[in-house]
Amino acid sequence: MNTYSQLIYQIVFRTKNRERSLHEKNRDELFQYISGILKNKQCHLYRVNGVEDHIHILTHINPSISVSSLVKDIKMASSIYIKEKRLFPQFNGWQNGFGAFTYSFNEKDKLIEYVKNQVEHHEKQTFREEFVDLLNLHGISYDEKYLP
Repeated sequence: MNTYSQLIYQIVFRTKNRERSLHEKNRDELFQYISGILKNKQCHLYRVNGVEDHIHILTHINPSISVSSLVKDIKMASSIYIKEKRLFPQFNGWQNGFGAFTYSFNEKDKLIEYVKNQVEHHEKQTFREEFVDLLNLHGISYDEKYLP
């Protein structure tokens, strides 16, 4: 029997030390690179976007891959790519950890729009406020001292 799944994740992580180093000029190239990583791992990318200090990836994850190993691979490969291509001169890496939130397939279109509109969204809300909202929405308990 084949394996069938529809696992939609919103993966969120930020730059090391909250550095605002992901300047708009080269973000699309970074996002295309991340798209290639996901395609190579047989994941379906719905949308990737972000601002100076963090990114959101909305994707279906191949059931043979763990979320943590996928994020690790994305972070490692994209860090090398950013440095080799000199996309963001002030980039010093990604933070430890990440947020991964699952959603119903019925919420896909709403989530695509949410990720698409990150720049506008962050004119009104900080990353920390957004991240706390995501944790609360998904019923995840947390310790304030470990929040990004």
